[in-house]
Amino acid sequence: MKSKTYFENLKNKTVEELGEELVSAKKELFNLRFQNATNQLDNTARIREVRKNIARIQTAMTQKKAD
Repeated sequence: MKSKTYFENLKNKTVEELGEELVSAKKELFNLRFQNATNQLDNTARIREVRKNIARIQTAMTQKKAD
């Protein structure tokens, strides 16, 4: 259910806000991958969660642009 509420929150944002959130999510993903490569990452499931959040943000952006 958490992902559903996250997507609902994304739908209420503007395209510019979604773009900013996308940039920050991609930075977080880069940092998580870097930590994973250097064996400093404890919660590897976070990588998958951030990847899915990026996909959700991109989906919301596509829907906003279509309208």
